[in-house]
Amino acid sequence: MYSLPAEWYEQDGVMLTWPHQDTDMAPFLEKVHPVYLKISQAITQRQKLVLVVHNSILKSEIKNQFIDHKINLNQVRFVIAPTNDIWARDHGLITLVNPEGKLKILDFIFNGWGDKYKSFLDNKINSYLIDQVINPEVQTEFIPFVLEGGAIESNGKGTLLTTKSCLLNPNRNPKLNQNQIEYLLLEKLGMKTIIWLKNGHLEGDDTDSHIDTLVRFAPENTLVYVTCDEQKDSHYEEFKRLEAELKDLKTEENKSYHLIPLPWPEPKYNNQGYRLPATYANYLIINGAVLVPTYRDKSDEIALKQVQKAYPNREVIGIDCFPLIYQFGSLHCISMQLPKGFLKS
Repeated sequence: MYSLPAEWYEQDGVMLTWPHQDTDMAPFLEKVHPVYLKISQAITQRQKLVLVVHNSILKSEIKNQFIDHKINLNQVRFVIAPTNDIWARDHGLITLVNPEGKLKILDFIFNGWGDKYKSFLDNKINSYLIDQVINPEVQTEFIPFVLEGGAIESNGKGTLLTTKSCLLNPNRNPKLNQNQIEYLLLEKLGMKTIIWLKNGHLEGDDTDSHIDTLVRFAPENTLVYVTCDEQKDSHYEEFKRLEAELKDLKTEENKSYHLIPLPWPEPKYNNQGYRLPATYANYLIINGAVLVPTYRDKSDEIALKQVQKAYPNREVIGIDCFPLIYQFGSLHCISMQLPKGFLKS
């Protein structure tokens, strides 16, 4: 039986979708490109990087940048595909694994988080991936259901973690109720149970509370989660309720989860005065390492130490992601891990 693995399952690579002048990142490209280069460097030192690029001109430009920054191009697989934006976590393919290590790839619908943004090009990216880089022995299935990768977390043991405010939002699958959505997800993702969280929301987050901004599974029945200890902050009560909710959860063995709290960064705002969703929960696990977003904040070092507790056998690497949150996402949002066996040899 195929099921959704935990993110720490061994990987062939990670997919990024490169920002360009026709994306919403256009005003920030000068500051965002160094973030992508740093992430690309960390990935290619450990595994393959699948890079979705808007056109062949952009591919040539990126190649030159990679050479300048001594990034190993032998570790990079380029996929030329027209793109609206950069959020690979949400327009990317979702990969299942069976006990023999064989893969099954699912292609869900991406509708720009409930038609908030243009997504017609991004919703087609997966067809280019299937044609250009995917192992032809891997089975693929299109599923006519709106689902973003950032909305779900797997512990690799049959439990799926998500939020009601996202998956039950009528801007995704309005004709289905909670029971119907749960049945479909359990069947298609090969899971046994779903934990539906009721609490947790970051100002500036336009995903309707993706789980990867709030709570993450870690090995050994561990949950890594966002906390807010600033009583005057508008998030304080919300995240106290989230913490209480997590304390009540039980594992498959009917035991409490081991909880590792993440610190609360100081409020970040854009030039228009809108609050930006800076969250340390938006980290990416790769082979042998965890890439953790930092925000030029006094809590950065504490966040790295807390994540290290959850992944003691991996190197924890801080990546300055302050420029990314100006477009309301972070490190995990722009990436999608590709389990072992995903890529053509």
